[in-house]
Amino acid sequence: MIGVGTRQVGGRAVGDRQQLFHARLDLVARWLEVPEMLKVWGRRNSQNVQKVMWLVGELGLPHEHIPAGGPFGRLTDPEFGALNPNRLVPVIEDNGASVWESHAIVRYLAAQYGGPRYWPEEARERSEFDRWMDWGQALWQPAFLTGVFWGFYRTPEPQRDWKAIDRSVARCSELMRIVDRALEDRTYLAGDHFTIGDIPLGATLYRYFELEIDRPSLPGVEAWYDRLKSRAAYREHVMIPFDDLKGRLAF
Repeated sequence: MIGVGTRQVGGRAVGDRQQLFHARLDLVARWLEVPEMLKVWGRRNSQNVQKVMWLVGELGLPHEHIPAGGPFGRLTDPEFGALNPNRLVPVIEDNGASVWESHAIVRYLAAQYGGPRYWPEEARERSEFDRWMDWGQALWQPAFLTGVFWGFYRTPEPQRDWKAIDRSVARCSELMRIVDRALEDRTYLAGDHFTIGDIPLGATLYRYFELEIDRPSLPGVEAWYDRLKSRAAYREHVMIPFDDLKGRLAF
């Protein structure tokens, strides 16, 4: 029985052939569809944005950078609030997905685009770099970013709490000695090659070594820092002047 609007040719309805033809066209169109370019929201001198941009550079990902936060504003715009209800940077948009929180973004990009070098299949291998990402957030960030960079550098001098700053500087030295010992038998934090485990702490080294603060002897950390500085993506996205942030608690 042949439906209305079709005719039989060689034992098969022409309407069926047309449907199959259009279905195949739709499939080819989906294969050829150009994915939407990755968008990265944030200001370049934000430490957390630098973590994301550094990995984007390492992976060579085509992207659009949208300045946001600080002097660029946009965080209160409804469009941005729909991407991140916390209204903080960084945020990425990638083929319809929005991802926020810098370490979540770094893990997402590594898993999505980095292949086994950046996102190995074995959980044990991933744990080698994952622990350093969490270490950076749980231990290093409160000591350096909050205690030293904000407490000392970004706080106007009359408002500085020097006792708290001295405690934070001493804590940074203590933590850096841990890192220095870890680097005694390895080139990078997770082993012999660069991983995303190097990003959270590594992204802060430029500021750590540029600030006028006390630092212990750290031959392993300094050698690691030299290796990071040899990477083009690190120089482009992390080694960015930050003098406009001095003595400035808000924009």
